[in-house]
Amino acid sequence: MSQSSTQINKYLKSLQKHLADEHPDNPTLANAVKSFRKMDYVGHSMGLLNKDESYATCVTWWPMIAVLGTFSAGKSTYINSYLDMKLQRTGNQAVDDKFTVICYSRHNEAKTLPGIALDADPRFPFFQISRSIEEISEAGQERIDAYLQLKTCPSENIRGKILIDSPGFDADNQRASTLRLTQHIINLSDLVLVFFDARHPEPKAMQDTLAYLVSASVNRADANKFLYILNQIDVTAQEDNPEEVVSAWQRSLAEVGLVTGRFYRIYNPAAAVPIANPHIRERFEKKREEDMADINARMHQIEVERSYRIVGKLEQTAKGIKNQIVNKLSDMLKKWKSKVVLFDGLAFGTLAVLAGIALTMNESWGLLKTFQEELMQGETPAIAIATFLLVSIIFIHFAIRRAVANKLLKNLANEIGNDHETYKQYMQAFNKSTAAYRPMFLSGPAGWNDVAQQTIDEIINEANDYIQALNDQFTNPSGNGGENSQV
Repeated sequence: MSQSSTQINKYLKSLQKHLADEHPDNPTLANAVKSFRKMDYVGHSMGLLNKDESYATCVTWWPMIAVLGTFSAGKSTYINSYLDMKLQRTGNQAVDDKFTVICYSRHNEAKTLPGIALDADPRFPFFQISRSIEEISEAGQERIDAYLQLKTCPSENIRGKILIDSPGFDADNQRASTLRLTQHIINLSDLVLVFFDARHPEPKAMQDTLAYLVSASVNRADANKFLYILNQIDVTAQEDNPEEVVSAWQRSLAEVGLVTGRFYRIYNPAAAVPIANPHIRERFEKKREEDMADINARMHQIEVERSYRIVGKLEQTAKGIKNQIVNKLSDMLKKWKSKVVLFDGLAFGTLAVLAGIALTMNESWGLLKTFQEELMQGETPAIAIATFLLVSIIFIHFAIRRAVANKLLKNLANEIGNDHETYKQYMQAFNKSTAAYRPMFLSGPAGWNDVAQQTIDEIINEANDYIQALNDQFTNPSGNGGENSQV
């Protein structure tokens, strides 16, 4: 076992113990770690995971809220208000170009720690994220501190949660590393607050931002975790028709696919412009209070949703391996084999025809009989020629195998798009299944056998049991008078 795999096993054991100690009355999360470890064996054997990777690190085990949006949308002001302390810098221009992970600390003062604190700690959602940054960074290998920072604060509102503030998209929306980190955050978060600036209802200027923040989330299975918030709505009180501003944003969101769902309208009273008309002021304040209450309720609810989300991720990953990844790899392997046979036939058939033409033109067919006799007699020149021909055939065959595999992977990359983690898993598994040491006649993907399938089926059944256990904890359908557990 490598040092890295030893480290990941140490982390999983520590995580399991921590969850068991933190939730003695709720063993579901600790048991889920065991199920993730079982699934890791399947992932490692198929090549979906490296030896120092685990499906458990693809999940945030603490409730996580992401705050995304354009640079002038008031994200930092909202966060400061939620924490009830001035932690993030604010301004109408981009004031921060890093992703900031905010968590609770028992110390009385806020502290800022470098990005390495996140990259090296598996408890946080950016564990080993530096690898991905190095892969796609435009400037080559860069320091993790250029992208991430950790801030701690003593606010009770953040206790037991992780809050992530993103840099403004419009400040840096072309950098692949920023988009990848954003996608990573979205995948892990329990709740995603997407902020837009009511002062700038300019859909054309923000089309790229809207397309990435909205259209990528519309078709997700967890699309209900996205809350779209029109912030600083107080500025529209001076308009002749304030509702037109909201309508403009609704139209712009519809253009990128969001045709249903609620649009929250809020503002910060401490930073709001004065509203002279008392009737308009009352209407704006009432709407703000209603929407803020709903947002805060969702933020509080994630402490319950966290358990369901983790178990759901376990079941989703297991079913994804069985029903999607295996089927996709099998289909790719089938195409790969047929194309390799085709190109082998074309290559060797062409060489055979060219050799036949050359022998005919030189009237040298008799050389074949002479070569065969010398080979049977063990003549050194004949053996050398035969060895050269055999090596050439093997080289051409494996070159064709690799070229066809690379072409299929290129097509897969175009098909998957920006989902880098999914492509990485397919690529690693497909490369293992088409490795030179693996015979072509094997039909299924590498590592997928009866034992692996049985393991995945067991994990799916365990996930269903975990859901039932959570239902028993948080609900009481029978109404038998028992107390439901609270988070």
